Amino acid sequence: MGKPIRALAIVAVATLGIAACGGGSSDDGSGSGGGKTLTIATDLPLQGASADSSTDTNNMIQVYLDSIGNKAGDYKLKLAKYDNSTATAGQWDAATCTANAQKHVASDEEVAVMGEFNSGCSKLEAPVLNQDPNGPMLMVSHSSTNPGLTKAWDPGEPELYAPSGKKSFARVITTDDYQGTAAADFAKETLKVTSCYIVNDNQTYGQGIAKAFQTQAEKNGIKILGNEAYDDKAPNYTALFQKIKGLNPGCIYVGGIYDANGGQLLKDKVSVLGDNTKVPMMAPDGWTGYPALDKQPQAVGLYATFAGLSTEQLQAQGGAAADLLTKYKAKYGTGPRTSYALYGVAAVQVIVAAIEKSDGTKKGVRDAVFEGDGVTIPADKSATGKDIIIDPSTGDTNAKDISVLQEKDGEQKFLKAQAVQ
Repeated sequence: MGKPIRALAIVAVATLGIAACGGGSSDDGSGSGGGKTLTIATDLPLQGASADSSTDTNNMIQVYLDSIGNKAGDYKLKLAKYDNSTATAGQWDAATCTANAQKHVASDEEVAVMGEFNSGCSKLEAPVLNQDPNGPMLMVSHSSTNPGLTKAWDPGEPELYAPSGKKSFARVITTDDYQGTAAADFAKETLKVTSCYIVNDNQTYGQGIAKAFQTQAEKNGIKILGNEAYDDKAPNYTALFQKIKGLNPGCIYVGGIYDANGGQLLKDKVSVLGDNTKVPMMAPDGWTGYPALDKQPQAVGLYATFAGLSTEQLQAQGGAAADLLTKYKAKYGTGPRTSYALYGVAAVQVIVAAIEKSDGTKKGVRDAVFEGDGVTIPADKSATGKDIIIDPSTGDTNAKDISVLQEKDGEQKFLKAQAVQ
């Protein structure tokens, strides 16, 4: 997220210790029961608006690991939980992401990272993990959707994130070029708008998905009245929406994350342009899984796309996902507050499968995904209800599901599955 990020070199990683994490430190591989203990790290924003979503994702992953006996083949598994946010920022923080990446590399116990939640943080961490002298070290994301991480997008991408010459970043969700396209198709086919104004949060993710939405919207004959970055530190956006009001937009599309002062942006949009029945407002998955958003009265009617299948859909179709949701509710008394929780499990399933195929080293775990046939999770075991197939040549998944959600009765409810072109 933010302006284009260039790869960072590893600096003095050998002197860095492992980050504070849940469950204590991993054992030395000689504990009772036999089998070496390997650590899977999660790296998520645990402060700010994303805290609820990230906490539930970590909890869902632990429910899954418990369900498989915390083992992968002959290896015992532990979970290390990293925080890449700061209280001051209220969201992910670039310096913290970089420091975490160096700690992952320095750790002798960790073999893979599940993350990041934010594409901008992934773009900082991926090249550092890729240069791990004992790796490359595998990173599998459940929600970093910026296309450039795995395919040509901005200049130098995706090579920037594999400076060793070997790919090590994978993901279990589709990319923003598909999500933005699907959102523009929904605007044309379902909302039947003829014009739209785009605002973006000036971060990597927000700029990328705004670009994808604009490209497809223009192909669909929707007039784009503007694509403007907003300052997420501004006290209000009244002047911005008063300017937009004069253009008489058919819709507002927000490219970005709710953490970036989205609550104030939404409040001022409704105040100036009216509610979402008058001027529909659309947002991407960076606006999903936030209890604070669900509580905003101005959120009623808001449309949001999600790069996958919603928890509601996965629960209804049964199978492994529904079983995990049942276990989660039995332990925590309620379901996860984000659809990304099950995709966090899907990412860990890829890591677990890689560990089973590996020799227990960072390099071995990475090679299991990116060499040979790669990794496949069959539908009957998958947390997404479908086969998860990671393409060894790119790190992308085969699934290209896009769900459209709408705010109603204090939650984002599944509205429809949007076809992907």
